[in-house]
Amino acid sequence: MLQVWSLEGIPEVSPGDDLVALIGDAVDRGEPLVDGDVVVVTSKIVSKAEGRLLRSDDREEAITAQTVRLVASRTSPAGHVTRIVENPLGIVAAAAGVDASNTPEGTVLLLPEDPDASARSIAAGLRQRTGARIGVLITDTLGRAWREGQIDQAIGAAGVHVFEDLRGQTDAEGRPLVVTQPCVADEIAAAADLVKGKSSRMPVAVARGRADLVGALDLPGARSIVRPAERDMFRRGADEAYADGFAAGRIAPH
Repeated sequence: MLQVWSLEGIPEVSPGDDLVALIGDAVDRGEPLVDGDVVVVTSKIVSKAEGRLLRSDDREEAITAQTVRLVASRTSPAGHVTRIVENPLGIVAAAAGVDASNTPEGTVLLLPEDPDASARSIAAGLRQRTGARIGVLITDTLGRAWREGQIDQAIGAAGVHVFEDLRGQTDAEGRPLVVTQPCVADEIAAAADLVKGKSSRMPVAVARGRADLVGALDLPGARSIVRPAERDMFRRGADEAYADGFAAGRIAPH
């Protein structure tokens, strides 16, 4: 049985704060961590602790600076521009993950520079402090292609198998599973968001019940979830792809 609960009492995080100490103190006030637990940490507090706060009155300028590749852009009837881009982490997301919510006026928050390394640091610290063999996921809120709304997904991982590889096994009818590979890191991230919320000031949750997914700290991190370019069948938005093809057709020799 999967159990998920949030940790209460974590204060507002500032640059330089020790997240292991803050999370550990919150754990001490409640349920102790045990082997196999997964600690799920909202990326916003990791970014704040790592000083990823950028003074910028122009969020669009910050998004441009964090853009490696434009995937799609749309302008609403009201003139608001939404950009789906690839950021330096390889993540394809709206606004490159640049966040202006719950930050001081005139600032924006960037994603952690290396979420997998951040997760390893937190996991190692919590393992040492608690004596429990735990895993850590760092999450961010992302949209999904072909689906409205957003969910939390894993952008950093340490000590957690991010996939449950069922390929080569059989289903209940004995048929072979050829491509079945659930991204369990994203599933746990989404479940944890149900108890963390977006405005409850509870940025950390614990998931218990899947100890089989917890392992060594050098397991592949969440970067392994990002689909490589050679397997990406949708690298451009429909309008952008049409424009590219139209432009290529105009300059092609007849």
